[in-house]
Amino acid sequence: MLRGEQVRATVAAIAAEQEADGALPWFRGGQLDPWDCVEAAMALDVGGEHQQARAAYRWLAGRQRADGSWAAEYRAGVETSPAAESNHAGYLAVGLWHRWLCTGDEQLVGELWPVVRRGLDLVTRMQLPGGAVSWALRPDGTPDDTALLTGNASLFQALRCGVALAGLTGQPQPDWELAATDLGTALRTRPEAFADRSRWSMDWYYPVLGGAVTGSAAAARLAADWDRFVVPGLGARCVADRPWVTGAETCELALALAAAGQPDAAVEQVAAMQHLRAGDGSYWTGYVFADDARWPVERTTWTAAAVVLAVDALCGATGASRLFTDPGALPPAGTEGSQETAGWLPDGAGRGTP
Repeated sequence: MLRGEQVRATVAAIAAEQEADGALPWFRGGQLDPWDCVEAAMALDVGGEHQQARAAYRWLAGRQRADGSWAAEYRAGVETSPAAESNHAGYLAVGLWHRWLCTGDEQLVGELWPVVRRGLDLVTRMQLPGGAVSWALRPDGTPDDTALLTGNASLFQALRCGVALAGLTGQPQPDWELAATDLGTALRTRPEAFADRSRWSMDWYYPVLGGAVTGSAAAARLAADWDRFVVPGLGARCVADRPWVTGAETCELALALAAAGQPDAAVEQVAAMQHLRAGDGSYWTGYVFADDARWPVERTTWTAAAVVLAVDALCGATGASRLFTDPGALPPAGTEGSQETAGWLPDGAGRGTP
């Protein structure tokens, strides 16, 4: 897919966009959202830029609000969209667990554990009857009635990563395990619990990527809408009815394919989206193939990060490479997994980046 020096160039391109205070925006001077900041930090850890990844995580920790939430958007460190979204509140758990798998950095785990705990406690408070999690808080602080499938699939992974971190810290969180169990059931069996956003490819593959749908059900789900979303030789559409392929969605689809036991198909998708690669190793966000035009005209850290994470998952370069592709790399939801950390740790966990 990519040579080692090409991956290092991509990691360097992400690092070059980081602000002096540790913030990792979409691009220098652009917006920052907490979910994408975590994704970019994970890519830095894959590439061995551990100090810069740590700075990004500490930047987030310093801006968590008292209720466990973050603003949906920041610019130059200032909140520009104050909405408190569950997906943002939960994703630091994934980043911190990924950090530990890559580096064995127990110090940062201990430092940020209270931040993760506040975030996931908020997520559990936002869980609706039936297991789905509200997408955001209303201005009065109550959960909105709407749940989003992609965000919930990501939260399923976040809760399981939180349970894993709880095992490391010796502070079991049974409420998170129960929340993950109910959420997983909703993701697998209650499509009516989620807003209809089936036009978007993320709602197609994310239940597989997040680990809620596995085995033959995962393969069947990906096969069912393959022709709606995949453009041969170019990658995955962001939206089914638009002639627009996007790099991050294509690489996330590759992760889902690998999780479904289809690594060759995953490699094919990562290779297909390389037309978005720029000379410095960064990646354009997307391509409108009907117009032969890149759109939007931006090279985002989170697109580059998705490439790095997919390549790591497919070649196994770090101890975190199985996080997105092997459901067994996390404690099973709804069990006493938090008490059995040593029993399900991936091979090589915490050994650092080669």
